[in-house]
Amino acid sequence: MRKTIALVYGGDSSEAEVSVRSGKHMASAIDRERYEVYEIIITGRDWKVLLEDGISVQIDKADFSFIYPSQPRSRRITFDIALIMIHGTPGENGRLQAYFEMIGLPFTTCSAVVSAITFDKYATKCFLRDTGIKLAPDILLRKGDDFDPAKIASKLGLPLFIKPNEGGSSFGATKVKREEDILPALELAFKEGDAVIAEEYIAGREITNGVYEYSGELVKLPVTEIISGNEFFDYEAKYLGKSREICPAEISKETSERVINVTHRFYRYLGCRGVVRMDYILRGDDIYFLEINTVPGMTEVSLVPQEIIASGKSITEFLNELLG
Repeated sequence: MRKTIALVYGGDSSEAEVSVRSGKHMASAIDRERYEVYEIIITGRDWKVLLEDGISVQIDKADFSFIYPSQPRSRRITFDIALIMIHGTPGENGRLQAYFEMIGLPFTTCSAVVSAITFDKYATKCFLRDTGIKLAPDILLRKGDDFDPAKIASKLGLPLFIKPNEGGSSFGATKVKREEDILPALELAFKEGDAVIAEEYIAGREITNGVYEYSGELVKLPVTEIISGNEFFDYEAKYLGKSREICPAEISKETSERVINVTHRFYRYLGCRGVVRMDYILRGDDIYFLEINTVPGMTEVSLVPQEIIASGKSITEFLNELLG
């Protein structure tokens, strides 16, 4: 008997467009002989199932079910598992996960608590400070605080990075080279949320690595190196072709294994579930942790799908393993 899958995408952040692309890509790859799939787009309080011929039906939020308007008699559809493809709020910060936990619906991502912690860049770094991993020095800034650009530059040096403390796809992130550009960069970052993190710039090679669990074992995915055509791996570089992603990365086998081991160790340490991606800077032999993505991009050009394919699997095979 086929499992019934709720493929959930959309959301309320700047990443909603990317989320829809991730959801559509996953929808195209799911084995329809194995799964009955319904695409659900969430925008604010508007939760609707997208059916054939442009028809949409509202989700009953009491139990995340809906009435399928079939003839001659309509029927109620419930789900076996939710495949969450919402980047940002509410699908990556724990809010949707908490709802699913309350109603007892299994889902494919980290728990509500782990999602909430890892969505907060500063909280994640605090959680990892005692693990021995190298981290860029940082300052957490809250909206409404008094900001002294001179003090920020003095502590972190120039250039430095300013980015929203929550969120992804590099929305609101700036590489700042001059002290006079700090305040405009803060203003941009605060458009995405109430907290901003300023970090020392770590010169090195930008690398990333995905992982997920299957049958109790963590699946090794190859390390990817990102070479951005822009100042850093921003939205344009990620999604508009202004970067080169080399997978597997052209680094030594020993270094690659070290990165994979860090990814797997932190996956267990943080209590992750589902597929996640961790980003690093490689400076010489030193590995600097940047951040974790617990609902990573899954579009046609995203990094984790590239790593899955480079590992010898199809996206369909990956989804079979993820969904069970």
